[in-house]
This record gives sequence, structure tokens and C-alpha cells, in this order.
Amino acid sequence: MKSKLQFVALITTFFALQMNAQDRTTVNAMNSEISDNLDLRAVSSIFGESQNLKDFERRLNDPRTKISNLDLNNDNQVDYLRVIESVEKRTHVIIVQSVIGRDLYQDVATIEVEKDRQNNISIQIVGNSYMYGQNYIYEPEYCYTPQIYASLWINSYQPYYSSWTWNYYPTYYYSWNPYPLYRYRNNIYGCVNYYNNYNYVNYRRCYRAPVIYNSYSCNSYEKQYPNYAFSRRNYQVSNRYELDQKRYNTNNRSRNDIAYSRNNSNYQREYTQTRTSSPKEYTTQRVEPQREYSQNRTNTTRENNTQKGEPQREYSQNRTSSPREYNTQRVEPQREYTQNRTSTPREYNTQKAEPQREHSQNRTSNNTQRTESQRSTDYTSRNTNRRI
Repeated sequence: MKSKLQFVALITTFFALQMNAQDRTTVNAMNSEISDNLDLRAVSSIFGESQNLKDFERRLNDPRTKISNLDLNNDNQVDYLRVIESVEKRTHVIIVQSVIGRDLYQDVATIEVEKDRQNNISIQIVGNSYMYGQNYIYEPEYCYTPQIYASLWINSYQPYYSSWTWNYYPTYYYSWNPYPLYRYRNNIYGCVNYYNNYNYVNYRRCYRAPVIYNSYSCNSYEKQYPNYAFSRRNYQVSNRYELDQKRYNTNNRSRNDIAYSRNNSNYQREYTQTRTSSPKEYTTQRVEPQREYSQNRTNTTRENNTQKGEPQREYSQNRTSSPREYNTQRVEPQREYTQNRTSTPREYNTQKAEPQREHSQNRTSNNTQRTESQRSTDYTSRNTNRRI
């Protein structure tokens, strides 16, 4: 009995551990793009706002702004970023390193600042080739002269070297869990000063900087995972900038394809609706004439508001409603003409009879006159004969 209880307890413990392992979410550098977790434009922005390198390190690790999202040692906590510096004459090489273990550091980026003889200052933020690929460089143009420049060229200047290391951090710092990538991007958008310009270049201006950097570089993570360099993670592009361009073009093309498909489907839908159900109202200019023509053919007595429908309505009404008027108009002249034909013969006969009567009367009167004249002639001739 006791052994059975122990067996049940072991099974329960096993399933409990499995559930806890499933609930825990981690951001593993081996299965995601490392360079997505630290935006060098944000690093450039806070560098221009810092008073000195100590202030710059504090801003890099501020839990309120959360500039970094790197978790190279996969402990589900964002790594602390320390800052060290090397100076040679007028050239300052500032190295940003991720603390991933006891005496284990991984270079993330370098900031190379140089002043020439004309006191012109040039600055470049260079991403580590293992993290960001070859020649991933930004040249910030600040909207105002950063205060940190004045602190770099003072008399008796001492290079800055961070005293913080594994499990020994400043009081303002506390670790936080890595963000999902989309949330980190939204957070960084509010941390970058977009009044500045961040120009991408693929060459270094300072020839001394690579030599100075090589003597201080630390690449513990690269030595641990040599096959996980950027060139092997993304063999089709050379650095992070080209990767962003490829992503942007792919997203743009997919969005254009989606918009094109939507436009085609909407047009097909409108065209189909126009052919199947033309009396409905549509807002497109292409469908409107079809609607007017269909309404005029199906229901000519209705009132339409469009200019094209109105003449069709009038024409249809003229064809449907005017036959009575037209027939009336045609009947009236027919009636008048018939009346004229039916009623005028009497008048015409009367008029014609009147001249006939007058002509007959004239003939009778003429005959009478001729008879009387003949009688008078005969009477005269008789009297003459008697006298003789």
C-alpha cells in the first residue's frame, strides 16, 4: 500500500513539473533573430541625450524605458549592458557589452567618436558583425550638439570603464522579462528621438577605431555558438539593414497583393450585383448608368433623380401615356375632316345648287326676254305688212 502511494506521488510530481515547464515562456536567442532585440537607432538617440558615459550606461539599463530586449544566456531576464571605453589621441571607442555570466561578456556594438584638426566631430554606431552582420553602421545627425561631446575632450580625461558585473548591479537596476518582438518595437518607437537623422552607411570613417577595438573585444557568446553568426542565420543578406529592406519589400508586396485582390473582388462583386440586381442603389460611377438604364427599362413610371434617367422616363412616359393624347389629336383632325366631308357636301351642294339655280333663272329670264323681243318684232312686222 505504501509503495502504491509513493508511485502515485511520483506520477503527480512528474505531471506538475511538465505543466510548469509548459507555462514558462522564454525568448531563446537560438530560435529568433538576435538583432531584433536591440535597436541601434535607440542607442544613438540616448547617447546624444546623455551627459557622460556613466549617464549613458544608466539610460541603457533603465527599467522604465527598456531600451534593450537581449537575453543571450536564455535565463528569461534581459541582460545587463555595460559600457567600457578606450581612448587614443582624438579617437574614442566606446564598447557596449552584454553581461551573460561570470566573467562572460558579448560585444553588441561600438560607438566611435573622433575629432579632427578643425575640431569637427564625427560619430558612428557600429553593430557587432556576429550580431548584425558586416558593416552595419549608423551616423546620427543630432538636432543639437550633444552635451556628452564636451565631456569627452576635457583636460585630464580618464576613459570610462564600468565597474558592474555579473550579479553586481547598480541600485536603480532590476531585471525584467523580455518582451515579445511586436511589443518591443512599439516600446522603442516611443524612445527614439525622431528630430535627429540616423543615416545608414557601410564604411568606417576612422581607421584607428578597428585597431583599438580589437584589443578590448569580448565575444563569449560567439565562441559558444560559432555556427550561429548573422551570416549563417541570414545567408541571403550581408547585414541587418539589407534584412530590413527585404522584410519591408516583402511586406509591401504582400500588402499590395492583398489590396489588388480586394479591389478585384469588390469590382467583381459590384459588377455581379449590377447584373443580378440592378434596381438597387450603388455608389460607384461605373454601376450607376447600368442602374439607371435597368430602372428605365423595368419601371418607366417611377421617378428617378439622375439626369440620365429623366429623359428616359419622359421618353417612356411619352410612349406609354401619350397614345391617348396622340390618338385624340389624330382623331380630332380626323373628326373635323370627317365632319367637313360629311357636313360640307350639303353646303357644297347648296353653294353649287345656288349658282345652278341662278343660272337656270338667268336662262329662263333670257328666254323670256328673247320671247318678248321676238313677239315685239313679229308684231312690228305684222303691222308693217298690213299697211302695205
